[in-house]
Amino acid sequence: MSKITAAITGVQGYLPDYVLTNEELSTMVDTNDEWITSRTGVKERRIMKNGASSDMAAEAVKGLLEKTNTKAEDIDLVIVGTVTSDHPFPSTANILCDKTGMKNAWGFDLNAACSGFIYSLSTASQFIETGKYKKVIVVGVDMMSSIIDYEDRTTCVIFGDGAGAVMLEPNDEGMGIQDFILRSDGSGVNFLVQPAGGSLHPPTIETVEKRQHYVKQEGKQVFKFAVTNMAGVSAEIMEKNNLTSDDVDWLVPHQANLRIIDATANRMGLSKDKVMINIEKYGNTTAGTLPLCLWDYENQLKKGDNLILSAFGGGFTWGAVYLKWAYDPKQ
Repeated sequence: MSKITAAITGVQGYLPDYVLTNEELSTMVDTNDEWITSRTGVKERRIMKNGASSDMAAEAVKGLLEKTNTKAEDIDLVIVGTVTSDHPFPSTANILCDKTGMKNAWGFDLNAACSGFIYSLSTASQFIETGKYKKVIVVGVDMMSSIIDYEDRTTCVIFGDGAGAVMLEPNDEGMGIQDFILRSDGSGVNFLVQPAGGSLHPPTIETVEKRQHYVKQEGKQVFKFAVTNMAGVSAEIMEKNNLTSDDVDWLVPHQANLRIIDATANRMGLSKDKVMINIEKYGNTTAGTLPLCLWDYENQLKKGDNLILSAFGGGFTWGAVYLKWAYDPKQ
């Protein structure tokens, strides 16, 4: 009997309509298009003006169900990677299931910051591989505008809002997720953090006045850790699976910063035409970046393509997933 692997059988994204350009940002904070583009690669980002993370996730999931001709009640499990859940509780996955009619599914949120999608994808794959479940949806979604300080140019120029969702199903042809490596280092907590709102610093008038409910980032430290670890784990998973740069068809990198993406591709020996990039259009949507890349590039993928998904996020968290693409989108 062939080994069961967890394969992506469909992908769908959702982006809010409102486009926040670098030009508009320059009217809000001391910055300009050249400064932002040269340091990050971001030209514009999408902003959710009305609604929450679950609303973006619901649109992505509804589109995914329609695209894959799947009934909502046939979904077994939903895992949502996010740091901007609708509420501290219940989980956004719980709300999402209700909004989309997935009444037979259970689910949970997974918080790994920008690594949320690969953590969630790796976790979800285990439920498929055991034979326990047949249809699992993994969502990466973040409404970063809800926790970004638009007076802080070190963060507000980077982040945007968006959601992406994939369907995972069993595969016995050798397609799907082949391997993953996940890492974390909690000593990075103070370099990229939302200081208040949790049990350490519950909401008070003082925490609000000190603007501690917004993301705080030490850019140089985060950049240094991200370049080293995202590039390192991507090279590590290639070596572990005896892959050369010729064997890798696509790098699907977290869209945090164009220089980090370039450093990762260089470490892997990949040319630019093998790297999925959409940071200029959407900015950093945190857990949403990887599924949105897959959605944007879906029509360029072929069955059997070797993909390396790689991410680095606050915590610190990082990791890489090696998968074989399981279908030809044009068919």
